[in-house]
Amino acid sequence: MIVKIFEGREGHIQQKGDGIPLACNSDSLAGAVSQRACVYSGARVVLNPITDALHLVHGPIGCASYTWDIRGSTSSGPDLYRNSFSTDMKELDVVFGGEKKLAASLRELADRYHPPAIFVYSTCIVGIIGDDLQSVCRKASAELGIPVLPVKSEGFRGNKNEGYKAACNALSELIGTRDYMPRHPSINLLGEYNVADDLWFVKPLFQEMGIEVVATLTGDARIAEIQRSHTAQLNLVQCSGSMTYLAKNMEEKYGIPYRRISFFGLQDMSNALCTAAEFFASAELKQKAEEIILRETARVAPQIEAYRAKVAGKKAAIYMGGAAKAVSLVRAFQELGMEVVIIGTQTGNRDDYQKIAYIVKEGTVIIDDANPLELKELLSKQKADLLVAGVKERFLAYKMGVAFSDFNHDRSTNFEGFEGMLNFAREVCITINSPVWQLPVKRPCWVGKGSQLASVPGVNNDVQELCHS
Repeated sequence: MIVKIFEGREGHIQQKGDGIPLACNSDSLAGAVSQRACVYSGARVVLNPITDALHLVHGPIGCASYTWDIRGSTSSGPDLYRNSFSTDMKELDVVFGGEKKLAASLRELADRYHPPAIFVYSTCIVGIIGDDLQSVCRKASAELGIPVLPVKSEGFRGNKNEGYKAACNALSELIGTRDYMPRHPSINLLGEYNVADDLWFVKPLFQEMGIEVVATLTGDARIAEIQRSHTAQLNLVQCSGSMTYLAKNMEEKYGIPYRRISFFGLQDMSNALCTAAEFFASAELKQKAEEIILRETARVAPQIEAYRAKVAGKKAAIYMGGAAKAVSLVRAFQELGMEVVIIGTQTGNRDDYQKIAYIVKEGTVIIDDANPLELKELLSKQKADLLVAGVKERFLAYKMGVAFSDFNHDRSTNFEGFEGMLNFAREVCITINSPVWQLPVKRPCWVGKGSQLASVPGVNNDVQELCHS
């Protein structure tokens, strides 16, 4: 597979069957316009869905603006998380330090909103000037009587994965600080962020089985729930990239085992319910899980089959932030009879790519930390009919005349659970079969051939050439 790539990126694109290990888990190449996000962004997407917490960004106003409402996570109650507060550091704060400004901001916000906890994010400039974030937060916590949690998320420390770790470290400070006694077999859902109401299509299924969900980290979460999450008997990890680190810490500290699952696709959702039932070794739970699976599958399968008939045989490209979603998408496309010809992630490691290589067909292109140039070339060469990715890749697909489905954290359509798979099948069918793709990719220019404007003196020659090409 020969595509235009930057020098230094040669090992990050492979086809299954090449027999060469994929280069991954490294810093992005400078100048390659990586689709990755920064450390601070990674921390914010994990913690932001905690609905009753106050989130304060210690840094320039642009950082808070960038992540305002960063997830499409919804709440069944508090909405304090929908605000984005900032210390709005200026030039003088950089010169003389921003610790006093941060302490004053914490007092003011606590007095105005009375949150049960405050997360304080340090951005690049804070790490550069050396503000003692931990000391300020420790003093504020003692003064205000609530947890004030530092999130060390300076962008130069690494990539999005480091942001996940920073968020998990902050959550670890909360976990285990409140007593609770579950009344039923109990679980936590880790890495479930209630994007587009996803949680509300999944959590009731476990409750119907007779399993108590002690806490969700962090979709539609409350501080009190997170504080008591150490009392659960099992952690089910949905987004392994962001939450496996925390799951391992909880297993080591509290003895809570974890299982990796997915709530996307009929097969994966069914497996998640069975995984929970098998852990508790209960015949009653297993029977209830089977009843739910049969009922829900029978309800949505006929409609999914109708959409499958219209998309079977089409070629799909996948580019996700984390590997867990990418793997689930491969299985979902198999359920729809579609072929995956490109699959990539922003933050996958060697184990992730080995798992991906195991489930895709020979000739499938596997790519790590892609950039728009590479994605454009691959979409063209692999003749993809659909790109499933995030908002940053949407306009690339549209400009190429390729159908697109947003599977990222800012989407507005539920894709999890049995109902979610039906929604996904519907969206894929609609976008692939849209009549807009029958139109020419190169649209007529407002300065067309033979137009009077094209010959008007003063009209830029480059514009004329572009319009006539």
